Amino acid sequence: MTELCDLGAVEARRLIGAREISPVDLLESCMRRTEAVDGAVNAMVARDFERARKTAQAAERAVMAGQELGVLHGLPVGVKDLNATEGLRTTQGSLLYKDDVPEADERMVAALRTAGGIVFGKTNTPEFGAGANTKNRVYGATGNPFDPALTPGGSSGGSAAALATGMVPLATGSDLGGSLRTPASFCGVVGIRPTPGTVPVEARAVGLSPLSVQGPMGRSVADAALLLSAQAAHDRRDPYSRALDPALLRGPQVVDLSDLRVGFTEDLGAAAVDDGIRQVFRDRMVRIAPLFGACEPRDPDLGPIHEIFETLRAVLFVAAHKERLAQHRDLLGPNVIDNTERGLRYSLADVAWAQVEQAKTYRRFLALMEGVDILLAPACSVSPFPHAQLYVETINGKKMDTYMRWLALAYGVTLTTHPVVALPCGRDALGLPFGIQVVGRMGEDARLIDIAHSLERAMAADSELARPLPDLDKLTRNSNER
Repeated sequence: MTELCDLGAVEARRLIGAREISPVDLLESCMRRTEAVDGAVNAMVARDFERARKTAQAAERAVMAGQELGVLHGLPVGVKDLNATEGLRTTQGSLLYKDDVPEADERMVAALRTAGGIVFGKTNTPEFGAGANTKNRVYGATGNPFDPALTPGGSSGGSAAALATGMVPLATGSDLGGSLRTPASFCGVVGIRPTPGTVPVEARAVGLSPLSVQGPMGRSVADAALLLSAQAAHDRRDPYSRALDPALLRGPQVVDLSDLRVGFTEDLGAAAVDDGIRQVFRDRMVRIAPLFGACEPRDPDLGPIHEIFETLRAVLFVAAHKERLAQHRDLLGPNVIDNTERGLRYSLADVAWAQVEQAKTYRRFLALMEGVDILLAPACSVSPFPHAQLYVETINGKKMDTYMRWLALAYGVTLTTHPVVALPCGRDALGLPFGIQVVGRMGEDARLIDIAHSLERAMAADSELARPLPDLDKLTRNSNER
């Protein structure tokens, strides 16, 4: 099944600008695909089709009138349900906000519209983005496009599933402990976790924490980079925001991979990784390593990363949810309750210790990255698992200490605050999507994107490494049966 909605965002935007396809026809194709397959995966949970049609018609008139067009002109965009959208239901996956319709867009969403993007739906997320399994009591569970009984990951699982199935060419995401990277890996798409402040967030409860960021998702590095060019800005309301790097606006450039010195690590020196995933990564490195000038193992010293992350994450949850827990416990899910109660048990001394240890981790990782251009690691410690299972309880027979411990491959990088691209890398031993993390140097987002784009191009020529595609015909049949 091949339609306009299967075009990459960069190519679709080029064709719109050349008057070779219509924004209206592209939107209608995306809406048809959504109607055809979303019954199987439940990714696009709130829809604004009528407004989108009017916006697409206006976009077509602008093209025909020869007006100046924005970088996203005429491109449908899925927006994660954590992001406020004017006039469109924004639940945050919570019963507390099940009927909330914001009166205004948040900054990032407004920027997408200004750039010509057409917001036609909201993508599913776990409650307040807590957890790497996209399910909540408002909309239910999102299924993985490669097997709807499995999770697409989270918390940007709706965005990843919508992209993989062609509902949209672009979608927004956010990332704290891997919320962009895990679903990108589980669904065979690309997610970019930029350096904190690259995409300003103007209303975050704890504005001085660099752990949570917003970023783009797409079916290729170039597509995700196109969305990032519209998301990125300088906004003083975000204390991490800085002058916009013009290189983020030019699109990815091809670099000579043979000039690069690359490090790789199976587990960041600290993460539990399923033996099967570890072997897949080893096999991938055998095929990838010859692309580079030098490629050698580099396990970073991240210190006590589990305790650091869980403590600092808990601070964010107490700040956001303490009052909700006190007043509306019955309306909250187990992940939000667990994180908030865990946070309330920590002392000031615990938080101070975690902040000191994170600073040490950051400096050690900074030193490691001075010796390499990028660091490669698996994106996820396990294969996609049933969404009926809230989280991964054991790895290699060992019980995880907390519900988030299986995410250490992602949150270990989060603690370093370095930018990272989650890149599809074929399938695992179960035939499900497998992804890698491409970690770049601090603040060098454009350089990282260039490298990831070049690596993606090289891997596309190898059937073992190329981006996997879901069976859309099978999803359509499943959707019709529901």
